Amino acid sequence: MRVIVTTDGSRQSLTAARRFKRFADPEKISEIIVLAVIRPFSAVAFADEISGREPKNVSQELSFRDAAESSVNRIAEEFKGWGPKVVKRIRSGSPANEIIKAATQSEAGLIVIAAGGRGLSDTVLMGSTAQRVQHYAPCPVLVVRPQKRPRKKG
Repeated sequence: MRVIVTTDGSRQSLTAARRFKRFADPEKISEIIVLAVIRPFSAVAFADEISGREPKNVSQELSFRDAAESSVNRIAEEFKGWGPKVVKRIRSGSPANEIIKAATQSEAGLIVIAAGGRGLSDTVLMGSTAQRVQHYAPCPVLVVRPQKRPRKKG
């Protein structure tokens, strides 16, 4: 079975990859496709919360593609030595549409995606990308929602 593990560069996407790895049987997976989608003409940059690289000033900030590559590489590292072959892919377009296309083209058996990984706006929208992927994907979708933070006691 092929599995697509998506990343938007958020910590939540790294958490989703780790959760999947905790329960999946690597012997039943033939390939893991780590996928990032860059939104063309986007006013919002691709998140770079997981690469560990910090731009020193504005002129050294990573481009969207560089941030996507860093995120894909970071997620791929999670699966290094785990068993299945890991393929890294970056696509451009609407994230939900491109994830669904990739799943269809690769005949994926599962998509792993984080919900609400990019902050309050996506959380309020219930992770609109995750919601659309879940609704239209040609295969099962594992949606990893953010963990609720424990409330501080009195």
